[in-house]
Amino acid sequence: MGDISLIVIVVAVLALVYITSRIIRIVDEFERLVMLRFGRNLGTRGPGIVIVIPLIEQAILVDLRENFLDIPAQTAITQDNAPIAIDFLVYYRVTDPELSVLEVDDVVSASTNIATTTLRAVIGDIELDAVLSKRDQINETLRVKLDEITERWGLKITSVEIREIEPPREVQDAMNRQMTAERERRAAVTRASGEREAAILEAEGAKQSAVLRAEGAKQSAVLEAEGERQAQVLRAQGYSKALEAIFHEAQHVDDKTMLLQYFETLRDVGTSPSTKFVMPMEVTNLLQEFAGKISGRMDMDLGNGSSGESNGNTPHPATKSPQRLHPSNKDSE
Repeated sequence: MGDISLIVIVVAVLALVYITSRIIRIVDEFERLVMLRFGRNLGTRGPGIVIVIPLIEQAILVDLRENFLDIPAQTAITQDNAPIAIDFLVYYRVTDPELSVLEVDDVVSASTNIATTTLRAVIGDIELDAVLSKRDQINETLRVKLDEITERWGLKITSVEIREIEPPREVQDAMNRQMTAERERRAAVTRASGEREAAILEAEGAKQSAVLRAEGAKQSAVLEAEGERQAQVLRAQGYSKALEAIFHEAQHVDDKTMLLQYFETLRDVGTSPSTKFVMPMEVTNLLQEFAGKISGRMDMDLGNGSSGESNGNTPHPATKSPQRLHPSNKDSE
C-alpha cells in the first residue's frame, strides 16, 4: 500500500510539473510565441513569462535570430549546356513570426526547396565562363529572387554565398590548359618586356657614351687648336724678334761684308751637284761693283808702272799688262 502511494505521489508531481511547464512559458529575448486559441490567431507574445491555457491555447515558438540553410550540391545546366554542381548557403531571419507560422507549413523546408529551384533558373541564364568568374553577381541575383519569394512567409534573405562550383572533368582539363597557356603568355610578355627595356637601356648607354666621346673629342680638338694657336703665336713672336735682331745688326753692315756673305753663298752653291742655278739680281749688281773695283785697282797699278819706266825702270819681259775686266751685260744676266 505504501509503494502504491509513493508511485501516485511521484506521478502526480510529474504531471504537475508538466502542466506547469505547459502553462507557464519563459520566452527569451530572441524568441516569440505565436498564440492560437481554438485555432484562431491571438498574435504573438513574449519575451518574458507567458501563461498558456492548456487544451485551449496553442503556443508555437519562433526564433528571430539569423539562421542559415546549407543547400547541398545541386546540378545545374548553364546557358551553353555545361552541367555544373553548386552548393551554397542561404542566410535568413524571421521578420514576421505570424506569417512564418500561418502562411507556410514548414518554412525551413519550403525555403530550401525554393532555393534549389531558383538556383537552377539563375544558372540556366548564364554561360559557364560567367558562372565561374561572376560569383558575386550570382549571389546577389539569388538573394534578390529568394527574398521576393520568401517575403510573403515573413522571412528576410540577408545573404547568399556560393561555397563551391565544380565543373565537369573535361572543363577542368580545358581550364588547366588555358591557365598554363596564360602563364606562358605572361612569361613571354614579361621576357619580351625585359628584353625591350634592356635594349632601350643599352641604346641609351651607347648614346650617352657616343655623346661623351664626341664631347671629349671636341674638347681635345679645342685644346689642340688652342695649343697650336699659342705655338704659332710664340713662333711668330720669336721670328719677329729674330728679324728685329737681324735688322738691327744689318744696319751696321757695309757693302764689303755683304759681298763676302754672297761669296760664301756662291761657294756653297758651287759645291752643290745641281747644274742649274738661280742668281738674284742683287748678286750680279754686286759682281759688277766688285769687277769695277778690281778694274780701278788694276788701273792704279798700271799707272804706277808707267811712271816707273819714265824713271828708267824697264819691266821684265815676262811681265804682261793685265787686261781690264769689264763684266758685260750678258755675264751679269
